[in-house]
Parts: sequence; structure tokens; C-alpha cells
Amino acid sequence: MIMSVKAISFDKTLLDIIVRRVFVHKGRRGQNKRKEILVINTLAVVAVIVMVVTIFTNPQIRENANLQGEKDNFSNKTETNGINNQQKGNGKNMSKKNNWELVLVNARNKISENYNASIMEVENGQYVDERCYSQLKAMISDCKNAGNSPVVCSSYRSHEKQILLFSNKIKELTGQGYSKKQAKKEAGKVVAIPGTSEHEIGLAVDIVDVNYQLLDDEQENTGTQQWLMKNCWKYGFILRYPQNKKDITGVIYEPWHYRYVGRKNAKKIMKQGLCLEEYLQMEKIIKKP
Repeated sequence: MIMSVKAISFDKTLLDIIVRRVFVHKGRRGQNKRKEILVINTLAVVAVIVMVVTIFTNPQIRENANLQGEKDNFSNKTETNGINNQQKGNGKNMSKKNNWELVLVNARNKISENYNASIMEVENGQYVDERCYSQLKAMISDCKNAGNSPVVCSSYRSHEKQILLFSNKIKELTGQGYSKKQAKKEAGKVVAIPGTSEHEIGLAVDIVDVNYQLLDDEQENTGTQQWLMKNCWKYGFILRYPQNKKDITGVIYEPWHYRYVGRKNAKKIMKQGLCLEEYLQMEKIIKKP
């Protein structure tokens, strides 16, 4: 540590005074222990004063001290800002919409093995995902109140049941003269290949009119379907496989198959005459099961 001449001179003067006081006290008779303690304390105070004076009379030391203080402040601010930015980022990620209702299931997007649907019974042993349960119940109720007779004929299916349905369709077609390869191809047009059916995620239902329960194009002429096609979006449902969309969906026209996508999405899809694949592409949403 480099001291200025002025500081050294000041320090020497103080020390001379202290030393003289010490020896005078020691030379006196009757000096007691309390005076010795007083001397020691005085020396300690003076030492502190000397150190302080030295620092503040030396520009280099003062500048180094200020610089270190600025570094510490900058480091603390940087660390705090880093934590705040990280928290803001996590909050943004956590608030991102899940879009569970827009999960896409088709021949190109198979259901993952660990997909688990939490289902509730609607009626007559038919089940749906509990998240769309109340909306479906309201839609069926309002449809009936409008003078129609809707009935859910198919809803959630386990993977095993989908395998059985697909196998039965292949057997039916081979019995009609199709080869096994042809039968499998034709079966995939009317019955989803296991792992590619929306029924396996609990968000799809087949609804027919109680007075006409055949799954064919004539179903669209029933009062039930006419009401549902016009109003289903109000409850978050869409007609999943509309006319003239087979090249996109890979599934024939099904005027009985409804899929839950949420009210906001359903309104856009039905009003614009889109299928789910077109809507997801338009909205740049990719949600696989």
C-alpha cells in the first residue's frame, strides 16, 4: 500500500503523542490496570483512524474501492435480472394453451400407446371423455327439446374393440369375394384401422335418429341430423367427415360422426365448411395424440 507524505507525517505525529502519553502514565505511581486498558483502547482507535486517513488520502486506493463496488452492484443486478427473466419465461411457457381438444387422429397420425382417456357414461353404456361430457349431454337434450329423437349409437371404444370391428369387416368383405389384401383396403374406408380411430380418444360420437338408425347417406335427411349439423358447433362439436373431404380426411362422408373440438374452434370450422385437417393447417396447429 502506497501512502502519501502528508498521511505518513500525520500518522507519525499521532504515534509520538500516544507513546509520550503511555510512558508518562507508566512513570506515575499508582497506575492501575484500568489506565492500561484505556491506553490499549486508545491505541486501537488511533490505528483505525490512521487506516481511514490513509485510504482517503490515496487516490489509487479510493479508485480501486469504488471500482470494486461498481462491479459488485453490476453483478447483483445481472443476477437479479437473470432470475426475473427466467421466471417470466417459465410463466409464458406455462400459460401456453394445451389444445387437447384439437388432437388429430387419422391414418397418418396414430394414437400413442400411452394415451389415456378419462371417460364418463353418457347413456346406454356409451362413454365419452369427461371433458366434453356436459357439452354432449346439453346438445342431446336440446336436440330432443326441438322435437327430434337423437341417440348415441357409438362413442368411446377401447383399442381391443377397434381391432375386433376392423377384423369383422375384413371377414365380411372376404366373404363377399374380396381377396384379403383388397378386403383390408376396403375395410379401412369404412372402419378406421386400429390406432387411427377418434373413438379411441373419447372425443367422437356417432349419433343417429331413433327412427332411422342405418349408417348411410340417408341419415342426413333425418330431423336429428339436420338439427345437429346446424347447431352442433354451439356445443363445441363438428361434423367430422363432411362431403367432398375424403381426399383430405381419408374417410367417406359420415353424416352421423361428430367430434368435439371446443366451441370457438367448432364455430370457425362449421361456418367455413372445413374439415379438421384443413383447420389445423390454417391455424398452424399440429396436435398429435
